[in-house]
Amino acid sequence: MSTKDWLEKDYYKILGVSKNASADEIKKAFRKIARENHPDQNPDNKKAEARFKEASEANSVLSDPKTRKEYDEARSLFGGAGPFRRYQPGAGQAGGTPGGGGFEDLFRNAGAAGQGGLGDLFGNLFAGGAGTGAGTHRRSTTRGPRRGADIEGEVTLTFEQAVDGHTVAMRFPSDQPCPACRGTGAKAGTLPKVCPTCEGSGMQHSLQGGVFAMSEPCTDCLGRGLRVEDPCPECSGSGRARSSKTMNVRIPAGVQDGQRIRIKGKGAGGENGGPAGDLYVTVHVTPHKIFGRDGHNLTLDVPVTFAEASLGAEISIPTLKGAKVKLKVPANTPNGRTMRVRGKGVRKGDGSMGDLLVTLRVQVPDHLSDAAKQALLEYAQASGQEDPRAALFGS
Repeated sequence: MSTKDWLEKDYYKILGVSKNASADEIKKAFRKIARENHPDQNPDNKKAEARFKEASEANSVLSDPKTRKEYDEARSLFGGAGPFRRYQPGAGQAGGTPGGGGFEDLFRNAGAAGQGGLGDLFGNLFAGGAGTGAGTHRRSTTRGPRRGADIEGEVTLTFEQAVDGHTVAMRFPSDQPCPACRGTGAKAGTLPKVCPTCEGSGMQHSLQGGVFAMSEPCTDCLGRGLRVEDPCPECSGSGRARSSKTMNVRIPAGVQDGQRIRIKGKGAGGENGGPAGDLYVTVHVTPHKIFGRDGHNLTLDVPVTFAEASLGAEISIPTLKGAKVKLKVPANTPNGRTMRVRGKGVRKGDGSMGDLLVTLRVQVPDHLSDAAKQALLEYAQASGQEDPRAALFGS
């Protein structure tokens, strides 16, 4: 059935029930009319057949709660087609004639390509738009579900929190409707208007090379399908409240400095039943005073004496959790050698742990006693070590 039928026909009157009738009352009224006017009971009775079809149409609309609600809203908005009565044909005219300003002409003109108008308005009220007559076709301008906006945020964690994972409380602008305009974004007493650029669909369509149709959010209404000419002073036309909300956000273990975390579905709420947007959190990590990071491995520089590096030793080193572990330094260990302590690094996505990479730094004493100097001289003579810089001179 067409939009014209919805606006012209009083389905409650056809069934003989009030506008507040219950579903059972509507069902009983239709069954009574159906029994009395069924074509099988009234063969060759055109009047009864028309009455039966009219009641069936009314029942199909009023028996469905969703369709009935849309019908009631349309009738309430347009006053039972009152605003359009001046377009109806005069007495003795069975239908609109060319140039006569009939109801059919109104819908035909509204649905013409590139004109917008009333057809656009009905396209937003009724799913799929309004049919306008044989051979006429127009693009549907129904605004479908619209995904909510993404939200950006930043958080600073300590080194330990980044390694272990941490839950932080973050404050964001509220995505609740503005109480002043009830979410419309328009000043009190006014309403948004259908965007003329996208005809209320929120999308712009274009042909690429005359072959492929491309769609993208409308640049004039930013995908809303509506334009606000007189913005609400409280929300500046955004339709969102200015208050803020606090959200507990779990930052996973192993996050690195500068990493951007996506938390699905925690952004702004969607419109028309669309999904919520996502939350993107950029993480900043304060450096540790002794530990560093290399992927899922922790790094640590450990000083050793010349004697420990030369003779070998077993030394104690710290871990990020605070416990000490023993590390065996082999004899004749050169300066800068890196040794691995397994399982003392950062937790990976599969639950396993990275390692602790320990780099040994041989320390040269700042002061030597006379006895120490004498011992080193004796060592130098006894070691018989060749000149370590000989290769620099090509010899």
